Amino acid sequence: MGPSRPNIVLLMCHDLGRYLGCYGADIETPRIDALADSGVCFENHFVTAPQCSPSRGSFVTGRYPHVNGLMGLAHGNWELHEDERILPQYLDDVGYETHLFGLQHITQDTDRLGYDYVHSEGNLYPGVSPEVHQANRARNVASVLSGFLERKAFQSPFFASVGFFELHRVEEETGRFGFDNDHYETADPDEVRPPSYLPDRRGIRQDLAEMHGMVHALDDAVGTIIDALEAAGLDEETMVIFTTEHGIAFPRAKGSCYDAGIEAALLLRCPGVADDGTRYDELLSNVDILPTILDLVDADSERPDDLDGRSALGLLTGGEYDPRTQLFAEMTWHDMYNPVRAIRTERYKYIRSFWHLPKVYLTKDIFASEAGRTVRETDGIPQRPYEELYDLHETPQEDDNVVFEPTYQDVRTDLSRRLYEWMSDTDDPLLEGPVPPGDYDEITSWAHEDG
Repeated sequence: MGPSRPNIVLLMCHDLGRYLGCYGADIETPRIDALADSGVCFENHFVTAPQCSPSRGSFVTGRYPHVNGLMGLAHGNWELHEDERILPQYLDDVGYETHLFGLQHITQDTDRLGYDYVHSEGNLYPGVSPEVHQANRARNVASVLSGFLERKAFQSPFFASVGFFELHRVEEETGRFGFDNDHYETADPDEVRPPSYLPDRRGIRQDLAEMHGMVHALDDAVGTIIDALEAAGLDEETMVIFTTEHGIAFPRAKGSCYDAGIEAALLLRCPGVADDGTRYDELLSNVDILPTILDLVDADSERPDDLDGRSALGLLTGGEYDPRTQLFAEMTWHDMYNPVRAIRTERYKYIRSFWHLPKVYLTKDIFASEAGRTVRETDGIPQRPYEELYDLHETPQEDDNVVFEPTYQDVRTDLSRRLYEWMSDTDDPLLEGPVPPGDYDEITSWAHEDG
C-alpha cells in the first residue's frame, strides 16, 4: 500500500474523450501512454454528461448533474446548489493544501470552489479571449506548475487541480470553429483515420488533423509535469490522475449520449496502489472518482452517505468491490434545450429523449466546424426518435436502433423501467416536465416592472 495521504495532481483537459494512443486512437501520445503503463488505465470509464460543466460537477461532487444542480454550462447561469460540497473542500478538511492551476468550468465564482491558492486568472471558460487562451494552453500551465514544484511552494500533502485549454475548439474571424492551427502543428489529413462512428470525408479529416496538434501539446505538457514531479523527488508520494469531461468535439460525440460522447480517458498512478500498468475493463462512472479518492486518503468520515458514486478502491487493492452493472448519463441544457437521459450496461444502451430534437444534436462549436458542415443535412435535420436502443456487441458505433425489433422488447422494457426508477429515485425534475434554463428569471423579467 502506498502513502496514506499522497499528494494529488489532477490533470483535466477539454473535449478529449479517449483520443489517445493508449486507448487505440490513431495518434501518438508517448508521455500519456507512459503514464498509463506506469499506473493503471480504465478502459470503460464514462461520464454523467457529454458536456463540460455538468460532467465536471459530477466529478467533484460525486453526484449526477440533476442532483447537484449543475444541469447546464457554468457561464450559462447554472450553478451547483449552495450546500453542495466539492473535492477540494473535502481534502481541505483532512489537511490538504489545495491549489488551482489553469482552467475550471464549474462556477463563475472561483471563491465558491474553496481553493487555498488560485494560480490562474480568467479560469472559467476557454472561449473568452486570446489572453485566456494563451495563459491556459497546456504547455504554459505545465510550466507554471513545474515552477511551483521546483520552488517547493507548497505544504504536504497538497492537491493541485490542473486545467488545460486543449482540446477546445476556437471561434475564428470567419465564424468557423477550428482547433487554432496557428498555434499548433496540423497533421496531414490524408494520414488521419476517422473513428468508426464518423464518415470518412474531407471535412472530418481536416478537423481531426488540426486536433492532432492540440493532442500533441497536451501530451508534451503531461510529460513536463511528470518530469517536474520526479525532479522534485515527489513521484513516489504523489497520485496523478489524468482525465477529461466528455468525448471529442465532433458529431455524435460531444453533446450526445452515444458512447463517443460520454466516453472519457481515466488514467491513475499512485505508488503502491496503482502502479503496474493494469488495464481495467469494469464499468466506471466519473461520479465514482470522488468517493474513491476519499477512501484512498482515509477521509471516509468526511463522505456523506448520499453520494451517487461508489468507491473503486477495492478494485485497485484487491479488496471488497461492488462492480457496476449499469451507469447513467444525462443532458439537459447546453447552448439549447436538449433533454436526454440514458442507461448503459455492458451490452446495451437505452436513450430516452424528451423534446422535438434533430437526429444528432450539434453543439454550436461543432455545427460551425468543417466536421459539422459535413453532416448537417443527414444528422442535423431529421427528427430524433424518442427512444433508442443499441446492442453494443452487434453495433458498437450505435448506428442500428433496435428499439422496435421484436427480439429486443424484453430488453427495451427492462431498461426503460430501470432508467425511470433512477430518475424517480434521484428526483429528476425532468419527470415533472420541461426544465427552465439557468437564466429563466432574466428571460421572464419585464423592463417596465423592474423600473
